[in-house]
Amino acid sequence: MNKLWAYIFVGGLFETAWATTMSLSETFTDPFWTIVTIVILPISVILLYKALDGGLPTGPSYAVWVGIGAIGAVIVSAIMGDVPNLMGLFFLAILIGGIIGLNLVSE
Repeated sequence: MNKLWAYIFVGGLFETAWATTMSLSETFTDPFWTIVTIVILPISVILLYKALDGGLPTGPSYAVWVGIGAIGAVIVSAIMGDVPNLMGLFFLAILIGGIIGLNLVSE
């Protein structure tokens, strides 16, 4: 994997993490999870910036970054008991297919 795409992948994982910690912060009323969210969010954006600054195309990079975050958030939500229904899984599969397609056409 190209180093720049690794930034996108890890940044996407941080997207998942901040979305999860934001939920755990209970609308920013839990101080611990609020602080964790505030620390994690810029890391995700900085990793996206490093990939774009290194020359990756903006459109596919952003789509993959957000897609990884979205897929990760669905997985974490399912682990925490909020399992998506059949239609949710269908559209998640479409999202995964789109991410794979964008990677194929951007190389």
